[in-house]
Amino acid sequence: MIKKVLILCTGNSCRSIIAEALINNEFKGKVVACSSGVSASGMVNPNAKKILQLNNIWSDEYHSKVIESVMHLSFDLVITVCENASQTCPVFPGNTPVTHMGFDDPDGKSFESFELCFNQIKENLLPFIKTYFDDVN
Repeated sequence: MIKKVLILCTGNSCRSIIAEALINNEFKGKVVACSSGVSASGMVNPNAKKILQLNNIWSDEYHSKVIESVMHLSFDLVITVCENASQTCPVFPGNTPVTHMGFDDPDGKSFESFELCFNQIKENLLPFIKTYFDDVN
């Protein structure tokens, strides 16, 4: 059975989009991730898109979404990736588990900050997903 994960951030323009793409690439057919923002910016940061393109995991399906656009969906897990989202995360139907794994916001910083964020998400969040859903290995 495919697991569904929501990655929640404030603006849904950098960290959550990167995490969504990494999860979808790593766990094809086993875990499907989507992302949204509690105050979505409405755009994907160009450097977030660039780091995903350089790693051949960009999809035109990735875009900034408001939380209301996913509230009707059911998830097996919600992961907040910034403090603001962890403090303002709504309650999801069915008492969906929510966990927090914060990453520094690269927005407005150098491209190297996006590379660092990408690597931190890859090195920390992906192993967590493998452990959390023991049947996706």
